[in-house]
Amino acid sequence: MWGEAREDGADGMGAVGHVVLNRVMGASWWGRDIESVCLRTAQFSCWNAGDPNRPKMLAVTAADPQFTMASSLAAAFVAQAPADPARVRADPTLGATHYFSRRLPRWPAWAAGRSPVAEIGHHLFFKDIG
Repeated sequence: MWGEAREDGADGMGAVGHVVLNRVMGASWWGRDIESVCLRTAQFSCWNAGDPNRPKMLAVTAADPQFTMASSLAAAFVAQAPADPARVRADPTLGATHYFSRRLPRWPAWAAGRSPVAEIGHHLFFKDIG
């Protein structure tokens, strides 16, 4: 969550956490648990070898207040079942499984012609992506 949305604070990082859990609940090709979903090749850019966030993410420590916040949020997500009705009701992404930063120069191909279901911080969130 820190590697993808730290600039958007708790709301943005939490939204990314919901996307991860929505993927855990969804198609099995994303993975069947949080770790496999997060580490799926080319799904979360902060894990990509050439991404500028990767070295920052690998070097961050608990001295960074945003990382501490992300760690607390992550602990809460791990403690909650992805399909927990309370989590699903509280999901600000409305079940999104995809997102991207509005800072990108153009929309990714998978988002062409689609409408976001939520806008949180610098990110647009989408669901029902095939």
